[in-house]
Amino acid sequence: MSTENTDKVILENETVLQSEENQTENTSEQTESTIELSVEEQLTQDLATEKDKFLRLFAEFENYKRRTTKERIDLFKTANQEVLQAILPVLDDFDRAMVEISKSEDELLIKGVVLIHEKLKSALVSKGLEEVEVRQGDAFNADFAEAITQIPAPTAKLKGKIVDVLEKGYKLGDKIIRFPKVVIGN
Repeated sequence: MSTENTDKVILENETVLQSEENQTENTSEQTESTIELSVEEQLTQDLATEKDKFLRLFAEFENYKRRTTKERIDLFKTANQEVLQAILPVLDDFDRAMVEISKSEDELLIKGVVLIHEKLKSALVSKGLEEVEVRQGDAFNADFAEAITQIPAPTAKLKGKIVDVLEKGYKLGDKIIRFPKVVIGN
């Protein structure tokens, strides 16, 4: 081989070596940028995951607050239920006593008892107690009244309807705490 050929081969080798070095540098730069993107992408994904967890937890907490608020309101509405149910028989006795006292001729006695009766009723109404409106001749509805017995209807109009109300019913707010006891004509 001649010197010229040798120089040519050396130059070609150097060119090849330089090109390989350039490629290696480019590859390492690309790898670094890929790694950097991967870290960025990973952080973005982590952020999205944490944000999703936060939103779900926040929604769960809002539902919890709404549910407990509703339960608290319902509890306040019916807090007096047991006390009022215990007083209902006394109110029934008072109503029966009013009927008998009204037969008396003593005006002052009647006035005094009426005043006490009205005061008791207004106190119970102020606590949320309401009478369930059921009258003779109304259609029977099992959602609002309790049928004690059925008797032959005195008239054809009273078939399947309420013939008599034996005991008044009461509700506290929207909840019936004692169903009216009725007799139905058949």
